[in-house]
Amino acid sequence: MTRTARRNRRTLQVVGAGAAALLALSACSSSGDASSTTSDSSGSASSSGKLSGEVTVFAAASLKESFTTLGKEFEKQHPGTKVTFSFGGSDSLAASITGGAPADVFASASPKTMKIVTAAGDASGTPSTFVRNELEIATLPGNPDKITSLKDLTKSGLKVVLCDKEVPCGAAAQKALEASDLKLTPVSYEQDVKAALTKVELKEADAAVVYKTDVHAAGDKVEGVEFPESDDAINDYPVTLLKDAQNAEAAKAFITLVQSAEGQQVLTAAGFLKP
Repeated sequence: MTRTARRNRRTLQVVGAGAAALLALSACSSSGDASSTTSDSSGSASSSGKLSGEVTVFAAASLKESFTTLGKEFEKQHPGTKVTFSFGGSDSLAASITGGAPADVFASASPKTMKIVTAAGDASGTPSTFVRNELEIATLPGNPDKITSLKDLTKSGLKVVLCDKEVPCGAAAQKALEASDLKLTPVSYEQDVKAALTKVELKEADAAVVYKTDVHAAGDKVEGVEFPESDDAINDYPVTLLKDAQNAEAAKAFITLVQSAEGQQVLTAAGFLKP
């Protein structure tokens, strides 16, 4: 179990790493601004090769904090661009893309949901894994129910929330439960990991199985409890340029930022694992 002292120490490490990442990104941003020239904002690039226009990114809910940070940095590095995000359950986002929703980039929380897009022929090229994520139990602050393991979630009277089984965080939770030969009936299945975590933050549930990155992002609103079975259910996160991207050049540049050393610093500071 992650004790309060360990949690506070980990939080300080995350904050420090995040600050270092932002400083590195700001340095890149300043360098890019100094060498840039005025561009035509109506297209993805001017004759001088400068990027412009809007980039629409569909991304898993667990990427919200880190991708929002990277989006702002991208706009600083490329004046005249705007990054617009749609965050949600990866399965819902994939369905929207295959249904014709306009987007330039798709970042999924699992290869399975990415396959929905590639199988439909909506991806441009082969998706690549840019980070990984693992599960953690989110409890009420102070862990009043003394939850120390995945098995504890099966206690009678405990209100537990899981992500829907079709969502990557829900599929991973089911995999961990099956590996432990445990059966758990949650009080609700949520459509994405943020919705599951919110149930605990609002004290509508005693615990939820979510990603470690979401526990980090919640700060003192929840208490994190690690469990060894999470090692058997680590999710790979793939990203791809979409076939019908309206701003392909800027979209490629955003993916490059995500995969760069600077982008990886932001993501690992948020708790993601390196690919």
